[in-house]
Amino acid sequence: MNTIIVDNAQITPSKIVCIGRNYVEHIKELNNDMPTSMVLFMKPNSSISDDLLTHGKELHYEGEISFVIKDSKISAVGFGLDLTNRTLQSELKKKGLPWERAKAFDGAGVFSDFVTINTDDINLLNLKLYINDKLTQVGGVELMIHSPNAVINEISTFCTLEDGDIVMSGTPKGVGIFKKGDKFLGEIYLGDKLLVRKTWVAK
Repeated sequence: MNTIIVDNAQITPSKIVCIGRNYVEHIKELNNDMPTSMVLFMKPNSSISDDLLTHGKELHYEGEISFVIKDSKISAVGFGLDLTNRTLQSELKKKGLPWERAKAFDGAGVFSDFVTINTDDINLLNLKLYINDKLTQVGGVELMIHSPNAVINEISTFCTLEDGDIVMSGTPKGVGIFKKGDKFLGEIYLGDKLLVRKTWVAK
């Protein structure tokens, strides 16, 4: 089983639960319809990776504020990359088929370390993603359609969140294709205070 680091300790998530279409500008950039309810999907533990891999395909990156769950609540925060085979996803969507082949493949969830977060501070979180030293994505909880706690509550209506599970809270505008050799820098801030920073070079 793949692991993540939370406060310097190894944790094994049983799964990753993701919300799609949680930022209005991201919905617009992909020409998607505005959802009338939360768009939720899962990635298995096998999708977790320390490395950012292209798999020899034109994959899209999506930077996300990501959370670790403990006692059914948010306990820690980190930076996550939700990798997507966009061409395949579009084909599956047109046919009304599930997205797993485009979202849940090995290496589709790439994460920084996670650090403990006070629940009172969740609404002050924001992210920045630089690719090849260019600021590419910026977004925070204040821009989300559904707050992180609302997402947790909705997930809990149909699925048990185990200790160590990851919840990815959606991506702001600025997604796109990456290639081998691209340098990524992901950051999570609490207001203006840097909490987490992680770099990757795409392989």
